[in-house]
Amino acid sequence: MNRDWSKPLKLHELARGPVRLELGPDAEARTEIARRLGLRSLPSLAAELTVKPWLDGAEITGRFDAVVEQVCGVTLEPFEQPVSGEILARVVPAGSPNAPDADSGAMELDLEADDPPDVLDGDSIDLAGYVVEHLSLELDPFPRKPGAEFDYRPADVEESPFAVLKKLKDPGS
Repeated sequence: MNRDWSKPLKLHELARGPVRLELGPDAEARTEIARRLGLRSLPSLAAELTVKPWLDGAEITGRFDAVVEQVCGVTLEPFEQPVSGEILARVVPAGSPNAPDADSGAMELDLEADDPPDVLDGDSIDLAGYVVEHLSLELDPFPRKPGAEFDYRPADVEESPFAVLKKLKDPGS
């Protein structure tokens, strides 16, 4: 579970049907999340999730909206930008027949197939952890402030002493 922000949901709570939640960390938790994700700050983060039964586990769907403050890779100035994304994850309890076989070592790669379900450590799902995970996947690893231009001009190259001597020998060059 997340140390900075946690919202556990037990699998048995889904017995009556889907659970809808609105999540948002407090200021202290946002500060810790920002530190962990390498952000300058995290002014806001909110998520709307629906968790429903799926096979012998659960399916988590929803979306999140955040405002992140990063440092521009070109100007080194801090700037804020909105980040949003969709959340889709499936989880199953440990020992589930629907869990991916971690012992086989072999894994078939099908780019069109859904991701295999995550295997839970216990009987609860840390929903806040999935929000933070999906936020981290949406962050630009090379942030650039809007309008920032990379203007590179190579330094003036000093002429070598041999080039100067060659000009003296060949006045036409």
